[in-house]
Amino acid sequence: MPRLNLLEETRFEKLPVSVYPDQEVASQEVARRIGSLIKSKQAKGEKAVLGLATGVTPIGVYKELIRLHKTEGLSFKNVVTFNLDEYYPMKPGAEQSYVRFMNENLFDHIDIDLKNVHVPDGTLPLDQIPQYCLEYEQKITEQGGLDLQILGIGRTGHIGFNEPGSAPNSGTRLVTLDDLTRSDAARDFGGKENVPTKAITMGIGTIFKAREIILMAWNRKKAPIIKKAVEGEISSDVPATYLQQSDKVEFILDQDAASELTRFDTPWLVRDCLWDESLIKKAVIWLSNSVKKPILKLIEEDYNSNGMAQLATEKGPVYDINIRIFNLIQHTISGWPGGKPVADDSQRPERATPASKRCLIFSPHPDDDVISMGGTFMRLVDQGHDVHVAYQTSGNTAVWDDDALRYVEFVRDFTRSINCDPTNLESIYSAMRDFIESKQPNQPDIIELQTVKGLIRKGEAIAGARFAGIVDENIHFMALPFYERAKIQKPVNYEDDIKATIDLLRQIKPHQVYAAGDFADPHGTHKLCFDIVLEALKRLKSTEAWVNDCWLWLYRGAWQEFDIHEIEMAVPLSPKQVLKKRHAIFKHQSQKDRPVFPGEDKREFWVRAEDRTRQTAKDYDRLGMAEYEAIEAFVRWRF
Repeated sequence: MPRLNLLEETRFEKLPVSVYPDQEVASQEVARRIGSLIKSKQAKGEKAVLGLATGVTPIGVYKELIRLHKTEGLSFKNVVTFNLDEYYPMKPGAEQSYVRFMNENLFDHIDIDLKNVHVPDGTLPLDQIPQYCLEYEQKITEQGGLDLQILGIGRTGHIGFNEPGSAPNSGTRLVTLDDLTRSDAARDFGGKENVPTKAITMGIGTIFKAREIILMAWNRKKAPIIKKAVEGEISSDVPATYLQQSDKVEFILDQDAASELTRFDTPWLVRDCLWDESLIKKAVIWLSNSVKKPILKLIEEDYNSNGMAQLATEKGPVYDINIRIFNLIQHTISGWPGGKPVADDSQRPERATPASKRCLIFSPHPDDDVISMGGTFMRLVDQGHDVHVAYQTSGNTAVWDDDALRYVEFVRDFTRSINCDPTNLESIYSAMRDFIESKQPNQPDIIELQTVKGLIRKGEAIAGARFAGIVDENIHFMALPFYERAKIQKPVNYEDDIKATIDLLRQIKPHQVYAAGDFADPHGTHKLCFDIVLEALKRLKSTEAWVNDCWLWLYRGAWQEFDIHEIEMAVPLSPKQVLKKRHAIFKHQSQKDRPVFPGEDKREFWVRAEDRTRQTAKDYDRLGMAEYEAIEAFVRWRF
């Protein structure tokens, strides 16, 4: 591509951005650059001084550096490292400590001299921290400054723990963590209330002194803040925007993290496009929303004034474009999610045959089925399909301790009332009470407590599925091993999870599979569960013919919703169906009012579900479609 075109394409971007197909390739590139720097310094007899980051983002980089050390002989004997930050207070041996993180993910596996490793000390008395921070800066200066600083980015826009409000010339210091940052860390600490409120961090001014700065970001959760950091105005509200002032910075992203940058999200604003049907659909929906007109009321002036003159010229007249896209969107709407029998299905999202399908709904947690697709679930049952639901994990992590005790107390008192011998139950109850009273943040529950919590979620799931109309023999509790194993073992092997999923798929041989596609789930469980289902289907596809007739539909709802241009099946719900779905969600009493891990969305799950599906209906209505009470949306995954 000529340089002029590249500059035009990236004209909204205020600093250099490199985009890679996925985070693995991007991580390998960053590791390669670090390795080249280390070797270059070695050849000169100099030390390589690295600024390192923690969190999920750099793990792939560290994994590749370890590989380079073990298989290609990369030595770290001339490397000095300074970490960006550490929680305060924090003991170095604690599970959430960045000292422990760096040891487990890098230092324990390479030949670095630990005397050359520096991580902020989270154990210092409060009055010693200012002097310690000055000395941390002095140590960096004594080493000749940072040759390379790698960064991640938080959803507040923080780099290191420089939260909104940080000054561009700030140095190493003690800071107060943003509420969103603490919410994002809640899972690691066993609840937000256990996340430290403060941290020691290098300042933005310290980071700026590095001779090279690489900021990395992966997945769609980071896309909104990346757009602000790259294309937004410099502001203390988004500290990463200060990096726009440096000529030593490069952002390295995967495609998902880059997806909201103008050149990827609305490319017609920066270049001529190759207009396929999906891009035309996205552009026309964007235009309709931008000018606040239904699709069929868009005129040529709207196209020409909003960067879409090329589309109007190449594919017009614009009224024909409007009609074609209107029809495409209208055809996604279907009250027959399993397909309408004896009907022309050429423009319907699902096949008409077989008239009665075997449908398998995978639910990562015991409530995702009714929260995200409860209306569709009930409609599939009502329309005579053989519907199965598979709860992939026990969900026992997300039950309050006092709820578990309440259930055991009920059983204990019940056995007493009918004169059963409660001796064994009393000892179990006492053990649970003793454990809870001494329980540490993020400490795995004893098996008795895990079992009770799992049974609570299981009972609620059965109640919800029965309310939806499903028969008991079609309710499957998979209890995938990774859910418990991941609490005590890293890295986790998922082979037995995949095999269990293959066994269930073989047993049912579904025509339709529904799986959670809202990968914004802060726990990561939804993405893991989807990957397991996808791998199982891929393996089966190579050996079993029935998989060729199996369609995989993704649903969302608890954590995010699909954009309108992505939706391939939109199932409308009446007011009565919305209410019935709400009652199905209410069966999950342990998740009502105040779930254990709510994320940053404080609404109850039933409120989130209703708000999202109502918003989808409004979005369809604004485009000129029929007005519905709510719409549940699905995207087909072609594996």
